[in-house]
Amino acid sequence: MSVVRPPAEATAAVRTSRPDPVGPARRSRGRSGEQNLAGWLFVAPTLLVLGVFLVVPIVMALWVSVSDWSGRGSPFAGTVGFVGLDNYARLLTEEGLTRSDFMTSLRNNVYYVLLVVPLQTVFALFLASVLNNQLLKAKGFFRTTFYFPSVTSSVAISVIFLFLFSGSGAVNTALRAVGLDGPTWFNDARGLLHVIGDGLGLWDAAAPPAALADTSVLGLSAWQWLAGPSVALSVIIMLVVWTTTGTFMLMFLAALQDVPLEVEEAARVDGANRWQSFRAVTLPHLRPTVLLVVTLGIIGTWQVFDQVYVMTQGGPSKTTLTPAYLSYSYAFENQQWGVAAAMAFVLFLIIVALTSVQRWVFRDKDAAQLRRQVRQAEKRRSARRPGDDALAVAGTDVPTTGGGSR
Repeated sequence: MSVVRPPAEATAAVRTSRPDPVGPARRSRGRSGEQNLAGWLFVAPTLLVLGVFLVVPIVMALWVSVSDWSGRGSPFAGTVGFVGLDNYARLLTEEGLTRSDFMTSLRNNVYYVLLVVPLQTVFALFLASVLNNQLLKAKGFFRTTFYFPSVTSSVAISVIFLFLFSGSGAVNTALRAVGLDGPTWFNDARGLLHVIGDGLGLWDAAAPPAALADTSVLGLSAWQWLAGPSVALSVIIMLVVWTTTGTFMLMFLAALQDVPLEVEEAARVDGANRWQSFRAVTLPHLRPTVLLVVTLGIIGTWQVFDQVYVMTQGGPSKTTLTPAYLSYSYAFENQQWGVAAAMAFVLFLIIVALTSVQRWVFRDKDAAQLRRQVRQAEKRRSARRPGDDALAVAGTDVPTTGGGSR
């Protein structure tokens, strides 16, 4: 008895017509899971490196800042005690040498930031504008010359500045050539504001006003807060401005080359001169770059360390002391690691706060206004009751219908 087998095409048609037990939704979830797994595998090395070299040290430093660890043994050993916020209190509230040193370092760094960030930003923008001039010849030479200090070792440049500004250095020799006596730059602790006020006859630096000398603010007198950068710190400021301007010049130069030439030409056709065109057309296009340069400048200036370490080590009379160098000094020289870690976290909070403020100042006000209007419209739409739309439609239909009947 022979068995009649169905044709192969009919069998395949029956197989394909059967419902898929897996289903399209399940297959879609499977593909999505595979893509997520592949994505996590790609970013896993980066997450591992960031976790080991960034997150773990930050957590350890945070623990050290609330402990009495002396730098010997493990900070997680049972002999290390938890002191809470005592290390922070020594910096901010308790009277003593620690708070006085920390406030002195903050004062010095504030003057350092106030001078370095604007100067390096303005000089970088000026040099970039010069290099962006179409008529300038040998742009490559000037670009390399201006950028060269930025790629040179800061330690090497600091040593050169030590020779230039020494008592018998080139700077004082040049000043003597024109009849001026230069100061002993790295041994002069006088504040520039004190020197300028004394020169203008506003006060006597040797006998400060009692109202300022007797008023104490956070461990320092008002006279000390208003000293300004010392002569020694002014040399470091000049060095840093000279070495960092080249890097920011390249950022501004790249941004200037992206400014539409048609817009500048339209402004010239409308009668704007060179300054008006730069202020009203070019500068608004540079707002993101200015924000970047100022942000990097603030972060870098609050972390200044190597120049102070090589040139002055905080002297003379602690007038070049900065929080970063003071934190190093407390940790590696005084073995007070808890206080040093607390300084680092206070410095971190200062940088975050200042960065947030400057981001708010440089925000795009038109875009912010547009986002605010969109949010208000969404709130009004969500607060409207469901029947309001129907009533509004009915209210608009009634007079229309009545008008038509007339």
